[in-house]
Amino acid sequence: MPQSQITRPPVGVPLVTEPLGVLGSLRAARRNVLSIIPDLATRQPMVSGRTGKRWHMVMDPDAIRRMLLENLDNYPKSLVTKNLLRPAIGESLFIAEGAHWRWQRRTAAPAFSHRNVMNLAPVMTDAAERSAERIAATGPRAIDMAADMVRTTFDVIADVTFSGDGGFDLDAVHRSIDAYIAEAGRLSLFDILGLPDWVPRPARVMSGGAMAEMKHAADKAVETRRARGPRAVPDLLDLLLDGADPETKRRMSTPELRDNLLTFIVAGHETTALALGWSLYLCAYDQQVQDRARAEAQAVLAGRAATGADVAKLPFIRQIIDEALRLYPPAGLISRTAQAADTLCGREIRPGDTVMIPIYALHRNHLLWEAPDAFDPDRFADRKNTPRYSYLPFGDGPRICIGASFALQEAVIVLATLLSRFRFTPVPGRDPAPVMILTLRPEGGVWLMAEAV
Repeated sequence: MPQSQITRPPVGVPLVTEPLGVLGSLRAARRNVLSIIPDLATRQPMVSGRTGKRWHMVMDPDAIRRMLLENLDNYPKSLVTKNLLRPAIGESLFIAEGAHWRWQRRTAAPAFSHRNVMNLAPVMTDAAERSAERIAATGPRAIDMAADMVRTTFDVIADVTFSGDGGFDLDAVHRSIDAYIAEAGRLSLFDILGLPDWVPRPARVMSGGAMAEMKHAADKAVETRRARGPRAVPDLLDLLLDGADPETKRRMSTPELRDNLLTFIVAGHETTALALGWSLYLCAYDQQVQDRARAEAQAVLAGRAATGADVAKLPFIRQIIDEALRLYPPAGLISRTAQAADTLCGREIRPGDTVMIPIYALHRNHLLWEAPDAFDPDRFADRKNTPRYSYLPFGDGPRICIGASFALQEAVIVLATLLSRFRFTPVPGRDPAPVMILTLRPEGGVWLMAEAV
């Protein structure tokens, strides 16, 4: 697309131009983690500093490749990340390291094969149809599409994890983990100062009771399904119960299954809902892109909801989602703790250093992207033009998100269905604010007008 026609979305995160200090960093991070990223991170390959302890932010693809692939075991998830998430999701795939992670990954991988993901597509199609029906029933009023996308993707994850059999209160799980994040998932001063992980963080201690009750209910649901046996059409729980590490033949215990299911339930709908909410916001902001996407969707769908078989025929819809994930990546910053001495971008990394990949800044880095703050889906028309390790909406390397293909298939199905039936336009004065605590959410919602076409 010619540069004169590329639009620049009005909402972004103001990045740091002067040092914040320890207390300033704490206040900023508790409000919005991305607000501690220096603006230099969008213009340089690496920046370093000290706020209680040494830290580095890496935006160079070769250095990121070293962290996520070549020297993976030297850069486990940071203690801060583990401390934030372990009370909610235990030693699941997202938290585990080394051999414990590897056997879980081998065990779970078949559940997310292309065939199994395609088999789950009808659930996504049904959820997209229900979303379209809700929007049509709302009439010519402003709709919070962020909230509707959360409902839509949660419908999907509820069906594909427990097949909606009523054996487990998924809504209660969602509320419990959201409450945990709100109360205990924010950085504390202890985290900023680098205090050991055995020093209790008061908010996390106080929120432990609700999490324990939720895990007990999840354990009971897993045991009930284990005793009853699989459904005629296996869901995700059935596939995981049936899974075994191909190397050791080890199967997941009930607590291991529970922790991974809780991870999939939350991450499995949160990432997709965010991608869809931001995609709809961007399409409402750029009507030329929306018109082009609608024409593609209408030509393929001819009035029906999208299916798994349609996804490959909707490349521009996929490009919009890719670009939304670039501008507003759900995990806007990931953090690692160096275990041994290393060198990145010619700089010394010491054991214990915090090494971050600020994905929000990586995706807007002027050294890697043309017009990085602009909304231009055509930059993904040929994915070979996107250098590896410069685009990380789902991470990369061996620990790339196991559910990435699931999320992308769902997002294309839902977005194509909605754009084929409605024109979305912004509500003046209601632009969302990108705020990250654990994920990059549109604070205030994505309020749009929807008109049937």
